Amino acid sequence: MRAGLVALAAGLCAALAACATMHTDTAPTASGEAAYAALYPYYAELCAVSEFKKKPGFDFELSSGVGGHAVLYLNGVCRDEHAHYPTVRLCGADTPADQRGVGLSVNAHYLNANWVATPGRDFFYHGTLKPGEALTRESYAQTLARAKAMKIFDGVQFHPQVFDDKPAAMSREDYEYAVSIPTDYAINFGRDRYCARVPMARAAMARIVAYLNDVNAVYKDGKQAFDWDIFRNNCSHLAHNALAIAGVWPQWATEQFFLFALFDFPVPKNEFVNLMRRTNDMPIQDIDAVLDDDAARAALLQWDTLPTRPGSLAEAELVVQDNAVYDTNLSLIFYDEPIFGTYQPHFERIFAEPRYTDLRANLQHFADVYREIERARQPLADFLARHDAATAAKRAALTQFYDRYYGYIDREGSGVKGALAALRDAPVPVAARLP
Repeated sequence: MRAGLVALAAGLCAALAACATMHTDTAPTASGEAAYAALYPYYAELCAVSEFKKKPGFDFELSSGVGGHAVLYLNGVCRDEHAHYPTVRLCGADTPADQRGVGLSVNAHYLNANWVATPGRDFFYHGTLKPGEALTRESYAQTLARAKAMKIFDGVQFHPQVFDDKPAAMSREDYEYAVSIPTDYAINFGRDRYCARVPMARAAMARIVAYLNDVNAVYKDGKQAFDWDIFRNNCSHLAHNALAIAGVWPQWATEQFFLFALFDFPVPKNEFVNLMRRTNDMPIQDIDAVLDDDAARAALLQWDTLPTRPGSLAEAELVVQDNAVYDTNLSLIFYDEPIFGTYQPHFERIFAEPRYTDLRANLQHFADVYREIERARQPLADFLARHDAATAAKRAALTQFYDRYYGYIDREGSGVKGALAALRDAPVPVAARLP
């Protein structure tokens, strides 16, 4: 019965949403990336990545489904190479700039880990390729060799059934690395990607690091096996809940009762749109809307932040087009509601309006939002009266919220002005379109 439901869900996905990925690049240039990291040294980047299809003629055939995959990149976080198991930490001050980040991927292959970590943003997305280079058999082999040298799977065991299709002449280690590209590293070798990045405070990133290490810790000794589940514990659950730890949105329960999970599970491309809307379009101009949003209110009161914040940008990058290894005509679906299938219009808007992809436009948008909030600022007495602060306890709680809200707006408004000034003489837009 369960296999039938999975097939039904996959069929519904394909029927209810446009499957073709959008063929445009909005990835930042190297100088743009450096400019962004200078302003926001800590940020999380959730990526929805397409299916992949390996061309025939290699040691084994490999492809994935149109539901795609989700990965999470964390800038300012490094893999702990002394742990000999997937573990992360905040990078030290002496960490070189090109190594100040780590890419995380969840894979059904793993037996004693939920996720693995690949050091370096560039290698995580592009392997050993330089911008504009073709993917050849030689560069593919170079990336495999580099991944092995980096020991990405140090301490990780794979489920035995993963090796059922291993060519007899290939070692188990070689097969582990070959079967994991472009899912766990070198993502753009075989997949399109759509990424939503969110700036983080150092303390928020530290909470994410602690959460991720706790998730893996239960599997490390092998007594409990990790069992990937499309509905109850998939690749998007980890990324979603890591961001929840930072106050972006509510957590998404894992291991739910199957029939409940069947109709309430995170999907990579949906999550990309949801995160862009959450970090850019929540009506923070409405203090009552913030008060009524449980996750936003908690983030403000506990950590002096809101989910909707400056610097939250989208980027898209196609699979390497000159490609000897993978097909380049790829799909990635939404899982839309049958009647109100709204994800595609939101997706198109994200890549049509500059404020979602260009840092200057984004910062200017938030500068305008903060000015609007200040112009419309209501007196505390009116706010309390509207919410019927009849008791001393409720009055104190509402006053605390009011002070936190306007204090946050004041700080962010000043921060945006400073960021715009810093970018004024920058040589290129941070999200410049590539040819």
